[in-house]
Amino acid sequence: MSNSFLKYFFVTITSFWILCLDQASKIYVHTQMTKEEPKVLIEGFFNISYVTNSGGVFGLFNNGPEGLRIFLFLLIPLACFVFIFLMLRDTKHPFHVIALSFILGGALGNYFDRLRLGYVVDFLDLYIGTWHWPTFNFADSFIVIGVSILSFFYIQEYRIKKNSK
Repeated sequence: MSNSFLKYFFVTITSFWILCLDQASKIYVHTQMTKEEPKVLIEGFFNISYVTNSGGVFGLFNNGPEGLRIFLFLLIPLACFVFIFLMLRDTKHPFHVIALSFILGGALGNYFDRLRLGYVVDFLDLYIGTWHWPTFNFADSFIVIGVSILSFFYIQEYRIKKNSK
């Protein structure tokens, strides 16, 4: 994906569809479910549970001062969006472009929640017995997938450079 126009067009379209999927799922959960009634999809493993998260990942800073939360969750993401576009400008590798599209789309999904609602809607609840993974959403999933793709390729590039010395 060396053509700049195609690269940014791909990022825009991919991020937009991730944002749409994420927001549609959250709007459904927000309007059609209550926090008291999880929907069991796979008994003993997977529920749809309506949870609100005013904090960061895993609820970090959930009860923090409002000024700190505004700084962390509304201002720092703007700098991250700029950083993603700077990374996009310099990359030609298609998998890097895909990964950055996933990260951008997911980040925008959670950012829109914070702007619109003041919190993020989470609803994917994985568990075994009484052990629950922190509830998450599609935006979180795309961010994790994007970061995993980037990590894999950066580790590969590091190994190649290290072995060529």
